[in-house]
Amino acid sequence: MSLLILGLIVFLGVHSVRIFAEGWRMRVIAGRGERLWKGVYTLLSLAGFALIVWGYGMARQQPVVLWAPPGWTRHAAALLTLVAFVMLVAAYVPGNAIKARLGHPMVLAVKVWAIAHLLANNTLADLLLFGAFLLWAVLDFRAARQRDRAAGTVCAAGRALPTVVTLAVGLAAYAGFAFWAHGAWIGVRPFG
Repeated sequence: MSLLILGLIVFLGVHSVRIFAEGWRMRVIAGRGERLWKGVYTLLSLAGFALIVWGYGMARQQPVVLWAPPGWTRHAAALLTLVAFVMLVAAYVPGNAIKARLGHPMVLAVKVWAIAHLLANNTLADLLLFGAFLLWAVLDFRAARQRDRAAGTVCAAGRALPTVVTLAVGLAAYAGFAFWAHGAWIGVRPFG
């Protein structure tokens, strides 16, 4: 469990700099350069992610069960994860109405993904992993919205074609992950 916790601290810590130390971040980038900042950020993120994967995998071998989730939670998690995939894609397709409406769909996707997995899973490792990501996403979304208000950021209205593309790609990505990749990579088949 300690590797999982260390991975979460490193990964989410790096991703929390804009939440808790935006001024320091800007000073470091101004003094050392954006390339160095991005390089260190990437290396720490990859190291933290690797520790999360390794630590979670080890924790799953000797699970500490906290509760027995009702059967309906798997269905709710599947539906919520579909929504999360669409929001994740919305972060990258320019001009879609979902991004225009939500502002920060990737962070909201993390929230929804974490809630879905907290509903359907029942171990201490699940609570640590998905709970930590949920807490981070709540704080990050709040900080991003505050930055938007301070900067006067307004998203342009979305257009129909990019929105349809967002929905189609999000649905396709969800189908590929739910029906193949989740089982192949994580060992759990959501619809198995």
